[in-house]
Amino acid sequence: MASISDLFRRFLDRPGSVNLTPFLKVVAEAGKREERVKALDQLPPPPAGDLAEFCAIVREAADRTLGLRPYDVQLTGALALLAGHVAEMATGEGKTLSGAIAAAGYALQGHRVHVISVNDYLARRDAEWMGPFYEALGVSVGWIGQTSTREERREAYARQVTYGSVSEIGFDVLRDRLSTDVADLVMTEPNVALVDEADSVLVDEARVPLVMAGATDRGGAVPQTAALVRRLVRGYHYEIDDQARNVYLTSKGIDAVEQALGVTDLYGDPAQITDVNLALHAHALLTKDVDYIVRDGKVHLINPSRGRVALLQRWPDGLQAAVEAKEAIPASETGEILDSVTVQGLITRYPQVCGMTGTAVAVGEQLREFYNLTVAVIPPNRACVRVDEEDRLFATIADKRRALVEEIAAAHALGRPILIGTLDVAESEELADLLRARGLECVVLNAKNDAEEASIVARAGEHGAITVSTQMAGRGTDIRLGEGVAELGGLYVIGCGRHASSRLDDQLRGRAGRQGDPGGSAFFVALDDDLITQYAPEERPPAPDADGVVRHRRAAYLVGHAQRVAEGVNLEIHRNTWRYTRLLEKQRELVLERREKVLRGDSAGDGLAEAAPERWAELLDTVPEEVLQEAARAIVLYHLDRGWADHLAFLNDLREGIHLRALGRMSPIDEFHREAVPAYATFMAEVESKALTTFAEADITADGLTMPGELKRPSSTWTYLVQDNPFGSEWDRVFKRISASVRG
Repeated sequence: MASISDLFRRFLDRPGSVNLTPFLKVVAEAGKREERVKALDQLPPPPAGDLAEFCAIVREAADRTLGLRPYDVQLTGALALLAGHVAEMATGEGKTLSGAIAAAGYALQGHRVHVISVNDYLARRDAEWMGPFYEALGVSVGWIGQTSTREERREAYARQVTYGSVSEIGFDVLRDRLSTDVADLVMTEPNVALVDEADSVLVDEARVPLVMAGATDRGGAVPQTAALVRRLVRGYHYEIDDQARNVYLTSKGIDAVEQALGVTDLYGDPAQITDVNLALHAHALLTKDVDYIVRDGKVHLINPSRGRVALLQRWPDGLQAAVEAKEAIPASETGEILDSVTVQGLITRYPQVCGMTGTAVAVGEQLREFYNLTVAVIPPNRACVRVDEEDRLFATIADKRRALVEEIAAAHALGRPILIGTLDVAESEELADLLRARGLECVVLNAKNDAEEASIVARAGEHGAITVSTQMAGRGTDIRLGEGVAELGGLYVIGCGRHASSRLDDQLRGRAGRQGDPGGSAFFVALDDDLITQYAPEERPPAPDADGVVRHRRAAYLVGHAQRVAEGVNLEIHRNTWRYTRLLEKQRELVLERREKVLRGDSAGDGLAEAAPERWAELLDTVPEEVLQEAARAIVLYHLDRGWADHLAFLNDLREGIHLRALGRMSPIDEFHREAVPAYATFMAEVESKALTTFAEADITADGLTMPGELKRPSSTWTYLVQDNPFGSEWDRVFKRISASVRG
């Protein structure tokens, strides 16, 4: 029976309030059928309409093929997924198997399922691990990764269930959108997206655009500009705002730059001031081993929510080149954006979306607002007995680090394994050096060695192990306790500071205490940590005691306050981004609908024949109709794709400058829509006009179309993810300055 608090939450429709009673009844009925199903020599295909029979059969199939008998809570989680919810399941509760059961259920109902993960490693591991289970149910399964060929991708997408990372699936969508031949398409029409680590994919990476670029060339940042800004002094030549999202030259700085460049008016040349600003942003706001690392002669971005290298991810071209110039490495290739899609836009393509993660309730409102998803909290198979201590607060980072080393040394002396979560790469390496200076050997897991992630984390529970990790912490990999570790209190998780999201803290805590294991966690926080200085700069922290420890209860409030402000700011940026991209996604849908008709039918030829009947009739005398139709298709597709790329560039420029309308008491988003809507109509009209002109002038013979040289498509294309506006757009910065004055 539901508790009074559960009923109240359901009445308020709060995150995590999904009623589990119907699912529990199905699982209980499945339990009654278990002995009968177990006695069968050969399992029948699970019926689509009888969920209890389905659960009884898949439980037996998993036991026979994988040696894993799903717990009742795993079946409950699978049923929540089949009902279209996001299932919150604690670490170690077997989400992989629950997801496979749900994917099989959708497939048996006739749906094509994409199981979307955060990286290629998990996609391949889970597809291969669950393969025998799917085979026993008569469900085909495949996977894609960064190295998959076009044929391998086409074959994988033809399966009923396809595992893939969110970026690879997104890139395949973009490549298909630019295909000019149906035979080149690799994807099938999507039905169901089952998202693993749903909070990470649907919230943390929702704003990340995936990009298809063409006509590549080398970046053009001038190394001399990077050398110039390296000589500037903070506080004298330039200032940084409170939240480290903007940097600007002082009058002394302007004079110094003008003298170095030999110009009298720095702002007289827009390209020149842009180069200086980009170099200054790269120098002052982006920090090596925090925002990026340099490996193998290349700049690699670090995903702030996971601490991993953000594979194939880059900043907008000018800033990327500025960072490369800062680090004195060759500029990477750049090119014109042909198409793009945000992760959120990618996921909302699917008619049915569900997901699973260990921390969903904290982002329940965002899941509802942006995806219309509700959260079902699945109880653990065994109650969590982890001991979560109150934060230990210190006046300074130096005090915090001294206490950290002492705490680690004391726990290690007992043989207890310790997992230390740091906020960035630099901190992980500094802490490791401090530990080694004390004679404490540790393993460091950060973006510099993320390829070893799974194996390192899997060993973190062994007797005496010390593992220093950024936020990556091996999500998707269980940490099993070594022999005798349970008696020592289990895995001890220590956080080196609070993240900007309480969810990331909860994920770190969740590494300990899996499946009823003993464990403990504690966070060490300094009142001069970036979280507090950036998001609560106006607050005066209480004084520490003589030992550097802050015991005043207001200190704990201050930490929580800063974290709530950070979460609120990031949510508002998400909302603001979606307000702009929502219109873009709708326009893209219309373009794709038209493109599909052109690609798969004769609408291009029919339209040109109607608009230019004399030219069409003239060509028909010497050109077979199917060749003429193919030529018309190529012409219209070219101008549709070319026009869309130009429209994207226009909207990007429009958005970057739209914040200035706020100074005139106008709504930037309303102004953006006011210009974007007629721009779309103009773009579509120009497609028709330019296609007609090309049709009139192009050389079309029985051998096919010879496209004029100036209308050639890019000789090569490439894909990447862009860390769009890493410091926030100009409007985001305006919002932040306003929010700083009203929060509290």
